[in-house]
Amino acid sequence: MRGFLASSIGVTCAAALALPLTLPTASHAAPSPTREAVPGSTQSLPLESSPGSTSTRAAGAPQEQGLTRRDVRPFSLVGVVWDDPDAHLDGHVQVRTRTTDTTRWSTWQDVETHNDDAPDLDTPERAAGNLHGSTAPLWVGDSDGVEVRVKADEPDAERAAQPSPLPKGLRLELVDPGKEPPQGSRAEGVDAGVIPALDKKQTEDELIEARGGKPAAAGSRPFIGPRPRIITRKGWGANEKLRERKLGYTKTVKAAFVHHSASGNNYRCSQAPSVIRSIYRYHVKSSGWRDIGYNFLVDKCGNIYEGRAGGVAKPVMGAHTLGFNTNSTGIAVLGSYGSSNPPSAAVKAIARLTAWKLGLYGANPRGSTYLKSGGGNLYRKGKNVRLKVISGHRDGFATECPGRRLYNKLGSARSSSAHLQGR
Repeated sequence: MRGFLASSIGVTCAAALALPLTLPTASHAAPSPTREAVPGSTQSLPLESSPGSTSTRAAGAPQEQGLTRRDVRPFSLVGVVWDDPDAHLDGHVQVRTRTTDTTRWSTWQDVETHNDDAPDLDTPERAAGNLHGSTAPLWVGDSDGVEVRVKADEPDAERAAQPSPLPKGLRLELVDPGKEPPQGSRAEGVDAGVIPALDKKQTEDELIEARGGKPAAAGSRPFIGPRPRIITRKGWGANEKLRERKLGYTKTVKAAFVHHSASGNNYRCSQAPSVIRSIYRYHVKSSGWRDIGYNFLVDKCGNIYEGRAGGVAKPVMGAHTLGFNTNSTGIAVLGSYGSSNPPSAAVKAIARLTAWKLGLYGANPRGSTYLKSGGGNLYRKGKNVRLKVISGHRDGFATECPGRRLYNKLGSARSSSAHLQGR
């Protein structure tokens, strides 16, 4: 099992746990990929001003941009990006799409305009100058026709004479996730793209050995939950040529931030790898990030997926909670949970994942911790902020994420996670 774990995450558990003490924050070269998906594609279409929108601006009418109905190459996920990553899109974005090889068009669908999943200020990922502002991505399924409209919020009296609030360089991004990668053996294992689950004793023994000790009596065993089954990047078909070759790490993992992807709930669990490949491509090619932003993703059936590259046991620096990516991990549940209840399987998966991941670093899921803000819209840069060890995105940033109904389930996830740790 030791050798198997080493091959699945790139290092043994012992090495992974030693990394926070020995690994500098500078990036390191990634291992060569062993398998990649058939590449997808991204179509980037500049938006056009709607007729009359500029001329009526002085009268207080909102400006609009968009694209009329048109045929495009096949795609499955949409989003809107703009030039300045620090600019806000104060308005509404809606799209409608046509299912591939049919004449059936969808109704107008809202696209969430947040841009608060992002690399921290003053980090190499942001300093590289590749970032763009972006909406959340929306999964629409196999489509080959699209129409989009972006409408600025009505200005108040003080803003009526100011320039348009719509950011510059608005573009519609249409993402094709590519075909599924070749499937390996049905057996559980790295070759099949899966890190297998361990029971609690196996997980505890592995952690004790990683710390340089020997398996101990029941009364002195560590607080850690059983390692859950995790589908690797290889398993969901990540094209490793898309991301930066270097990897980034933080020192430890003191907290987990729970998100929803805001990409909609109209996907089947069998489509989750395609959804993740689409989000990955959108984060890298459209938003300009070094890799997918989340450390882990969870689908509605409770399957857990490896996110940002670097090793599931390691303290990988993500781009999930602007201001609090350092010393934390980000978990995104695929879907939108502002008005829809999250599936119980997904909430249970959050508990299983956090019981293990936080347990590797000695964190109590029921507890609180302090994280230093890197700067955001809730806390100034440098402020030490007391946060729950399992927090929602909205606890660190003013946002609706992870959706009210998922956020309301975090108390249950904390209790279950702590119970799995043996607390």
